[in-house]
Amino acid sequence: MHKQLFFILTLVFLSFGINANVDNDTLKAKVKTDSAFTLAPDDPILSIIDSAVAHHYFLSLGFDGHFDSLYSKTDTFYTIDSATVTERMQIINQKTPFTLVYNDIVKGYINLYANKRRKVTAKMLGLAPVYFPLFEEMLDKYQLPYELKYLPIVESALNPNARSRAGAVGLWQFMYRTGKMFGLEIDSYKDERSDPYKSTDAACRYLKKLYEMYNSWDLALAAYNSGPGNVNKAIRRAGGKKNFWEIRPYLPRETRGYVPAFIAVNYVMNYHKEYGIYPQKPDIVCFKYDTVMVKDAISFTHLSQVLGIDKVYLEFLNPEYRYDYIPKSTEPQKLCLPVSLVGDFIANEKQIYAHRSQAEKEDSIAAAQKIGKMPAAISGKGIVHKVRAGESLSVIASKYHVRVSDIKAWNNLHSNRINIGQKLYIYGNNSTKTVSSKPKNNTPPKTTYQGNYEYYTIRSGDNLWDIANKFDGVSVDDLMELNKDVDVKRLKPGMKIRIRKKS
Repeated sequence: MHKQLFFILTLVFLSFGINANVDNDTLKAKVKTDSAFTLAPDDPILSIIDSAVAHHYFLSLGFDGHFDSLYSKTDTFYTIDSATVTERMQIINQKTPFTLVYNDIVKGYINLYANKRRKVTAKMLGLAPVYFPLFEEMLDKYQLPYELKYLPIVESALNPNARSRAGAVGLWQFMYRTGKMFGLEIDSYKDERSDPYKSTDAACRYLKKLYEMYNSWDLALAAYNSGPGNVNKAIRRAGGKKNFWEIRPYLPRETRGYVPAFIAVNYVMNYHKEYGIYPQKPDIVCFKYDTVMVKDAISFTHLSQVLGIDKVYLEFLNPEYRYDYIPKSTEPQKLCLPVSLVGDFIANEKQIYAHRSQAEKEDSIAAAQKIGKMPAAISGKGIVHKVRAGESLSVIASKYHVRVSDIKAWNNLHSNRINIGQKLYIYGNNSTKTVSSKPKNNTPPKTTYQGNYEYYTIRSGDNLWDIANKFDGVSVDDLMELNKDVDVKRLKPGMKIRIRKKS
């Protein structure tokens, strides 16, 4: 039996060419484990085979974990030669179903990624081994062009936690409604728009559907960015034309640059070396990972302690969990771990759940109560507020002494727009706070009068929210309206701001 195992391991080492004692993704160093918990050892043979298979798969994708130190200085500037770019574009076009047009607009975006944002491009090249294998696997599943793997560079700069001003989230920048439409779970604890695997699957299904609508990848991309409704309007305004460049003037401003940016990224990612750009090593390196299913509630703090992995890696591999906490659910929840720790987790799973201390459970709840953004079951008793005529989110927030951002999070709002009669759920920041009462300060704030206005003098630590709560009937919106000539984001002690007009 031992001879057979030795023979198997010899084949593993010869075929994969690795040293079993060296694993850059182990990630156990520098992390103090819980001294009261001792991990049962994983099967050493299975552990070695897991590591070898992961390493071989990684190498088969063309990545060796090496990052070139030739990354050029940020002040280096390369001329974008149109004749050269046109020739290279023709080569790329022979291998893709996209029509990669080169013109002055695309040239501007090439200059952006090859010169002005070359540091960002180097970072994207460094992150490619983390995300591109997943993208390509999913694109292959849905029989979509591999070049779509470059789309998240345009969308999110390969940041699964990216959030746009409009409320789009994740690598593929899904809006709330579109994410729900394609089956992504979004709740108080988890946002699968930030889950690289599930969001990529949803994005592929959405892109496939859009292509079937328009039979044009350019229009499908435009619709992905701005929605089919805006593309349809642009087609009508262009007299029924269905060429992106002909309907481009009628598209929203952001979408006009979306397809040109995608074309430019395709070009620069293929010819980055010609512009002196090389992969920059990411801040966190963990390319070899696998998935286990968690059957009970658990926090990243506890996992970090018992597995000896820095919490930052758990956050990096599991960006969909909003508060570093996996709640108990009717279905097992996904957890990504470095390959080297998968066996340890499986071999010790029951003990890991059983070992959770009361302090760890309290930490999990506390993490979920950040900024009071959890439902009443966690944050205390909540109330339902029915919007009345003339009320804005800031007025309602002032009434209940909560933040506008809290109300938006509790009610899944992605803008400040609310309607008369709409029901809003309001929660306290902890179970003892009464949310419906506004705290009163017995010492009235000092103000002065000048001209037609009452003024307040800024003190150290003041912000608009705190100032509005010092005065009855004054909201943050009121202060911003009265102080348009003041940079309210940079308030300094001694500055004076208008509070209200003299009565």
